[in-house]
Amino acid sequence: MRVTQIFAAAAIALVSTFSFADTGAEQAIRKSLETLQLDVPVESISASPMAGLYEVKLKGSRVLYASADGQFIVQGYMFQLKDGKPVNLTEKAERVGVAKLINGIPVAETVVYPAIGDTKSHITVFTDTTCPYCHKLHAEIPELNKMGIEVRYVAFPRQGLGSQGDQQLQAVWCSKDKRSAMDKMTDGKTVEAPKCANPVSRQFALGQSIGVNGTPAIVLADGQVIPGYQPAAQVGKLALGVK
Repeated sequence: MRVTQIFAAAAIALVSTFSFADTGAEQAIRKSLETLQLDVPVESISASPMAGLYEVKLKGSRVLYASADGQFIVQGYMFQLKDGKPVNLTEKAERVGVAKLINGIPVAETVVYPAIGDTKSHITVFTDTTCPYCHKLHAEIPELNKMGIEVRYVAFPRQGLGSQGDQQLQAVWCSKDKRSAMDKMTDGKTVEAPKCANPVSRQFALGQSIGVNGTPAIVLADGQVIPGYQPAAQVGKLALGVK
């Protein structure tokens, strides 16, 4: 007997009169998604852990579920009870997508603070140099580095492109010594740098695609997103898998 699965989700109604007599589940589901006009590309459609339901992975890590005939599209969490404890299968699937995107960012396009000694793990931080809590986290980077955690900064101007934060972040990324520029900027100092081609707008868009809407946003190597500031000791435990 299959393990009981709980579906905590909101159904999205579809008005359609499609005939699926000669089409496969994937084709039917894709046709229904086109009707919804999600404006987000579908990366894959596969069988979900729950019989009769398909898992739809969208670009940017979001996960939806659909019936085989495409008549029902569901957005929400799927839980599986294992040994009496709920496991969030949706969150696990989304983390895989986030990890793929984040760990795919070229390290050369980030501002890196390397671990001291052996590198045990790494975190990626969406930051804004005008953000007070980003400054607070920045002051604790040496503590994280001592724990063997490499910190990689990516840009996320929280007030949007063209904002003061955007201009400051571009100056950091266009500096010859990005790490020194980041240190100065988070210390309230001015950094002058010539305009250059930089990844700030791309990183901002990537952050939005995985649901980042504020800074700092910390992403662990496994794709778990920690929204907002957390003390270095807590971040370190999560990054290293210490309970």
